[in-house]
Amino acid sequence: MRIAVVHNRVKDNSLPDEQDVLKQADAVFNALVTLGHETICLPCDLNLENLKTRIEEFQPHIIFNLAESLDRHGRLIHVVPGLLDALKIPYTGAPADAQYQTSHKIMAKERMRAAGLPTPDWINPFPHDLLYLGEYSQKPGNQVEKQWIIKSLWEHASLGIDEDNIIFSKPENIPGLLKIRSYALAGACFAEIYIEGREFNLSLLGNGKCVKVLPPAEILFKGYDHNMPKIVGYKAKWMEDTYEYHNTPRSFDFLPEDKPLLKNLEELAMCCWKVFGLRGYARVDFRVDIYNNPYILEINANPCISPDAGFAAALDRAGISYKNAVEHILKDTHVPNSQDI
Repeated sequence: MRIAVVHNRVKDNSLPDEQDVLKQADAVFNALVTLGHETICLPCDLNLENLKTRIEEFQPHIIFNLAESLDRHGRLIHVVPGLLDALKIPYTGAPADAQYQTSHKIMAKERMRAAGLPTPDWINPFPHDLLYLGEYSQKPGNQVEKQWIIKSLWEHASLGIDEDNIIFSKPENIPGLLKIRSYALAGACFAEIYIEGREFNLSLLGNGKCVKVLPPAEILFKGYDHNMPKIVGYKAKWMEDTYEYHNTPRSFDFLPEDKPLLKNLEELAMCCWKVFGLRGYARVDFRVDIYNNPYILEINANPCISPDAGFAAALDRAGISYKNAVEHILKDTHVPNSQDI
């Protein structure tokens, strides 16, 4: 088959999380060639007419969609799959609607809450455009001081998140803090109850017939004292010269008493796959409090699949080669206007 790998264009001054998409594109390109497909890479930006022209010239049977943003805006992650829907070209990964609903974190939390899935309470975002339901401060008696984490509304990869994003405050003071911090968080942010406890990532791989939950991973916080919040911020993910980067390893080894918790996390990850209509591959991030109660932090409908990222590590733990995983993802391709969703 002819398969085009579409990814967001990277500039010389792009941040490390943006540049990482080139590793993904290279790995996927090589896997597709090994599988015998005719393949090209198509970087894209806000010039969608140019992307459309290049797609029409190549006439791909499938687009392998790795576009995570456009012109550094994570809120545009759904635009490329939306264009492919309009052009009626099959593509890998989650459909455009799922990309949109999971990338807007409050919208995703509302949907989780409606489906009965556990997610931390929140304070609605700044700027406050729509009337989002379920806000913590709307509940009677919830005006006491709590510990919060302030996050970007749209951006992933822990953009703008460090220890300063963990605060103690009454809900009534949060809107003012969000306005101040929004500049560093891509212009829009919200506050979420900070869950003190353990952090887990569960990766999922579909093949068009079923979905497999890959071995769960826990992020360890080695050497962190009580003054260091146990979060996987931007430094821990992307800045190789920091303490956080070298002391937040991933572990797939668990004690026997963790078995019920891990089973619960797997079931919740599967529910997220179904509720949000995910396809191909995904990752669900959890925090687990000291009473073993799990909370879903984020659903990554288009997670990083670089060979050195968590998804590839989970594949390796499951005994699935990268090439075979790409083959699985191709079998779960989204076909616009089909009735198989």
